[in-house]
Amino acid sequence: MDEIIRAVQKQVLSEMDLSRDISDEEVRVMITKATRAIIGIRSVSLKERVFVENAVFNGLRRLDIIQELVEDEDVTEIMVNGPNHIFYERGGAIYQWDRKFESEEKLQDVVQRIVGNHNRSVNLASPIVDSRLDDGSRVNVVLSPVAINGTTLTIRKFPKEPMSMARLIELGSISEEAAEFLRIMVQAGRSIFVTGGTGSGKTTFLNALSEYIPSDERVITIEDSAELQLKGIKNLVRMETRGANNRQVEPITIRDLIKTALRMRPDRIIVGECRGGEAFDMLQAMNTGHLVFPSCLHYFHLRNPLFVV
Repeated sequence: MDEIIRAVQKQVLSEMDLSRDISDEEVRVMITKATRAIIGIRSVSLKERVFVENAVFNGLRRLDIIQELVEDEDVTEIMVNGPNHIFYERGGAIYQWDRKFESEEKLQDVVQRIVGNHNRSVNLASPIVDSRLDDGSRVNVVLSPVAINGTTLTIRKFPKEPMSMARLIELGSISEEAAEFLRIMVQAGRSIFVTGGTGSGKTTFLNALSEYIPSDERVITIEDSAELQLKGIKNLVRMETRGANNRQVEPITIRDLIKTALRMRPDRIIVGECRGGEAFDMLQAMNTGHLVFPSCLHYFHLRNPLFVV
């Protein structure tokens, strides 16, 4: 199948008019035509032909071989350790996938497609970047040769519907008494720091906690890569950072966004992740009476802080 996929992809690329935008529908028609021509009279089942057409389309317009994992709602994490080693998490267990990228160059093409869609850049001068997919999934990239075994791509997927506090109670992750206590603290304007290790559910818990924010408040979120899924807040402003690139575009940091958010008449500022000097800016914001939340540190306002680990 790999040989057929490469042949179809080569033919489609040779026929594409790169001087204009080509819709996905046009590309699919071209792929179907090329697939039929190349397969010819070979004994190929309908299932195999569909597999070839989808593989070629994903390679040209989506995320190549990992698109299947991205679309699998049961997969929560995708870990690409160079072109030949792909792992994924499903149901809390990690499995190795039996597929691989055609080459390091193909993997880097997919990486550039991801970061380019969200005004990020990654190259030898800046080989590490955080970005996201269109569905909000969080992406981290480390290019080769910094990643010795080949470019590393890690995708943290989030459910289409954010976890609710009621669901957390149902799962036994939190008691009804604790949830009620937190509701009172949020609505009273207390600061809540949510801390924990990687993958422990800080963002998930913050999404659930945000249910208790009064719907008439003006909320501003600040993140490296937009992940939060706040519901029921009409007056919502979402901002994310921007890295510098080789076109002399200046970076916009979390510190920059915190400072400008203070001039936007916020009732609450939610900072997605607090790791460095932005902690000082948040403390200053709290001293002016603003309600603030972070991640890693995920937090709400700070008068009498409450820590949730």
